[in-house]
Amino acid sequence: MIVQGDYLKVFIDFEPFYQKPPLFFWFQVAAMKMFGISDYAARLPNAIGGIITLVVLFHIGKRLYNERFGNIWALCYLGSVLPFLYFKSGIIDPYFNLFIFLGLYHTILFYWKKEGFNYPLRFSKWWYLCWAGIFIGLGILTKGPVAYLLAALCAFVYWFYQRFRFYISVPAALLLTLIALLLPGAWLLAETWLNGPDFVRAFINYNIELATTESAGHGGFPGYHFIVNLLGCFPASVFALRAFAKLPPAQEDYQNDFRIWMKFLFWVVIILFSIVESKIVHYSSLCYFPITFLAALVIYKISKKQIDLKKWMKGLLIGIAAIYVLVIGLMPIIGLKAEQIKGLIDDPFAQANLEAAVHWTGWEVLPAILLIFTVVYFLRLYKKGDRLTSFFYLFGLNAIFILLTLVFFIKRIEGYSQRANIEFFKSLEGEDAYIYTYGYKSYAHLYYSKKTPEINQEIRGWDDEKRQKWLLEGKIDKPIYFSVRVQKADRLEKYPMFERIGEKNGFVFFKRAPKVRNQEE
Repeated sequence: MIVQGDYLKVFIDFEPFYQKPPLFFWFQVAAMKMFGISDYAARLPNAIGGIITLVVLFHIGKRLYNERFGNIWALCYLGSVLPFLYFKSGIIDPYFNLFIFLGLYHTILFYWKKEGFNYPLRFSKWWYLCWAGIFIGLGILTKGPVAYLLAALCAFVYWFYQRFRFYISVPAALLLTLIALLLPGAWLLAETWLNGPDFVRAFINYNIELATTESAGHGGFPGYHFIVNLLGCFPASVFALRAFAKLPPAQEDYQNDFRIWMKFLFWVVIILFSIVESKIVHYSSLCYFPITFLAALVIYKISKKQIDLKKWMKGLLIGIAAIYVLVIGLMPIIGLKAEQIKGLIDDPFAQANLEAAVHWTGWEVLPAILLIFTVVYFLRLYKKGDRLTSFFYLFGLNAIFILLTLVFFIKRIEGYSQRANIEFFKSLEGEDAYIYTYGYKSYAHLYYSKKTPEINQEIRGWDDEKRQKWLLEGKIDKPIYFSVRVQKADRLEKYPMFERIGEKNGFVFFKRAPKVRNQEE
């Protein structure tokens, strides 16, 4: 967008990318305009989104119950593994999920105002309906119509729960839908007016394919998302499970109703993305909102001594913590014993990865030690009767555990998995050449080589298969560089015009130079 000065649509390799709307990328553009094109600017919108999310959860929790509950909910979100990590990333989903959640929340407020729930609402029901539509529209503009689908499915399940009573009238539902379509519709009309209907057709086809086929490398078993959320939302997921059993009734009708909505939201997301063939971790990340709410609700009731911490909850907490401790504890051992372990692995790419010059000190076990201390200290405080304090220590120290794990391991994991590749791409920065990967998919070559648009306009718009055939066999006008994983290097070696120019940590690098005129003659 920045290089071409075209901010209306998303590009990959300077070709229109029809799979995603542009809102999140506009956020990244704004950050890069202020701070330059960098990893920091790419991740800054999600860091800001994380702060916004915590404030939103505190505010909603405070209005639903009180300030204590708001603090508990925000801390459950901050101190759980995947919710914390998502706001350190540069992916779309944190904003996508926040917009859907806020759209659903304002739909609930519309319903409460209409039905006369004893909930403090200053504005008319139409005010909340309009904001519901705006937030769902922002969700559509962030990642597509699945934002509307998820909100509509939750509303449909609640309609079923209401025994098919129209708690939201048909005209109101149509108005919400119309408002939700205004923002994405305005962008879509502009895109279609300037560039034709290609985006609409390609986007629909992509989403149909995504829902009905298994993306390469993204398959999984039916319970995949349940396990991901159980382990990934640790420790909130442990306490959230208790909320699916009988709990003491809340004082207010809206408190019981909101719990029902959150349970429906959880099951809609889990079931929908268990049905979808593609299994990717962040597909079910909308569950982080209901999971942390239900965890906060259980913790709130435990702190008020309305329920107790059951033995199975303690056992599950210890069991999941043990998994993290085992994985984190083993990684430094693997790093320090890489040469010995390499001989036990059959995969040549993994073997070569372990040859990377990554420095391990042994102090990397500190996060695992902290997690052990966290769980032990939590159980000790709870046993002494400091119920609320124990949970604040659990989630607060767990947030520090997650941060320390990032500090100790991210650079080292990157050193094994892709540092050699990134260094190669950076070495090509500014060179007038074709730079591609072969046999695997990555966007690293586009970003780290600071690739510019292709000068050869003939290959613009070609599909991947046609372009790759031309790069391998066609009459080229400038050098070609390929990065390929070691197990597929022989596929390029059969082309005599490709020269093997380097190899490092599982990646093999090839160059094809164009023939000069006198050689052709």
